[in-house]
Amino acid sequence: MQFVARDVPPRQAYRLESAGVHPLLARLLAARGVGDPVEVEPTLSALLPPDGLLGADRAAVALADAIACGARMCVVADYDCDGATACAVALRGLRMFGARVGYLVPNRFTTGYGLSPAVADLVAAQAGGPPDWLITVDNGIASVEGVARAHTLGMKVLVTDHHLPGPMLPDAEVIVNPNQPGCTFPGKNLAGVGVMFYVLLALRAELRARGLFDASSQPRLDALLDLVALGTVADVVRLDANNRLLVAHGLRRMREGRMQVGLRALFHAAGRDPALASSFDLGFALGPRINAAGRLADMTVGIEALSTDDPERAAELAQSLDAINRARRGIEVEMREQAQVLLGALQEQDCDRASICLFSPGWHEGVVGIVAGRLKEKNHRPTFVFAPGSDGQLRGSGRAIAGFHLRDALDLMSKREPGLLLRFGGHAAAAGCTIGADDLPRFEAAFEAVARAWLSPELLARRIDVDGELDPRWFDASTAAMLQARVWGQGFPAPVFASRVEVLQQAQLGAQHLKARVRLLDVAAGPGATRELVAWNRNDFLPATARIAWRLDSNTWQGRTSPRMVLEAIENDD
Repeated sequence: MQFVARDVPPRQAYRLESAGVHPLLARLLAARGVGDPVEVEPTLSALLPPDGLLGADRAAVALADAIACGARMCVVADYDCDGATACAVALRGLRMFGARVGYLVPNRFTTGYGLSPAVADLVAAQAGGPPDWLITVDNGIASVEGVARAHTLGMKVLVTDHHLPGPMLPDAEVIVNPNQPGCTFPGKNLAGVGVMFYVLLALRAELRARGLFDASSQPRLDALLDLVALGTVADVVRLDANNRLLVAHGLRRMREGRMQVGLRALFHAAGRDPALASSFDLGFALGPRINAAGRLADMTVGIEALSTDDPERAAELAQSLDAINRARRGIEVEMREQAQVLLGALQEQDCDRASICLFSPGWHEGVVGIVAGRLKEKNHRPTFVFAPGSDGQLRGSGRAIAGFHLRDALDLMSKREPGLLLRFGGHAAAAGCTIGADDLPRFEAAFEAVARAWLSPELLARRIDVDGELDPRWFDASTAAMLQARVWGQGFPAPVFASRVEVLQQAQLGAQHLKARVRLLDVAAGPGATRELVAWNRNDFLPATARIAWRLDSNTWQGRTSPRMVLEAIENDD
């Protein structure tokens, strides 16, 4: 592991600090490309306008007409957290405007991903018969056959999605997707929930133009920003300025206690305080509990938790999601242990592989994505993990390192190996596919060939960007709280500092973690400066001395809050 110090443009840092930004925060934000003080605490007026999003205006007109005539609508969601929050935003937002709307979410294990012909049939078979409009959220851009089937059944289709399109777009009445051909909207990184939120913004503008209400009486869509924030962070989309604005205002509502009752219940189930809500809570506490429903059970539980207004019902659903997530963690631990054994055998055959591809007949298809992500992080290689599907085919989920576009890799493989990929889709960093039961060796060889061609030794070298030494005066709980309150995530990474330390004592913390007391070995910190350090998900003891990368965190025990270091990496620890 190599540490690389981030460059801090001095003029940008000085400009921020001169505007009153905390000196440490000014340096951290400047290193991440922020130079305008307006970006530090942006107002909602800075949000990119919806009129630049291709299809949003036509979607607004279609939905306004449908609401006016009492048309029935059905939202078809994806079964992850982005899809669940997008569905809840669609239901809540459309009902604010008087729409008659229900929903259906595909089952990972029976109907598969997205708007397939089978899902269109299920929508049409619901009570009351086929709805007038079928609205996809976080899916649909690749559903050519599903949209055609919906039309055959008498339904019009509005596709709202953010995934990359394939060679052919579905013949939907309206498509809203910032990544579709011809769309010049600069916010290309919107999550599925963000796209749906933008459709609602456009719809509100259309209804306002029709005289249904004015600016003072219009529905408050900012009440949905807590859900938008959760889905955006959980889907690990790039946190560009527009996404950071959405997340920041969603977190603000949570901290002020103005959130959906389901989110409040999830905070309680996770043992987190919403008054201190952070992007870490969304990504590592609430998001996994929603995702667990789609991985192991039925995402209906998650959508109901996010769309109910009954506190008792929300608490019950949140406890169910927590129990499902605990079961998911147990399955994950077992699969990760088995994966390490398989990986060890694979590396004995070829220690210089550029990719990882693993399969076991006993693995759970709902958990392969998490395991792929863990392996990718630990080994710094693009990774695919497969499990058997109920139809006898193999379901794979992949995660990529920087410099390797996973969906583009799958697209190239489909051209080089016709018939290999039965279905595929995704993003640069994460993607999924389905292959035949006997095609794993073929997939593994094709994946490795692309990885070797695309990844240079520099890209394959494990590295972590660090923010240098932390000035000792900022090592306190208040600074930790300040940093935790900011929006960090994909493309806008949380601060990671570097220090050379001597390990004075260390011990296991629970079954999978370490706790240590370390002394800083740099002069600036002063002689004998010692600190508490925790290393999550690490069983190996730390070396006597090391240069470490770490995050500033705080820990509250018996009413006292104190700062601590959280280990991220050890330099040259491969």
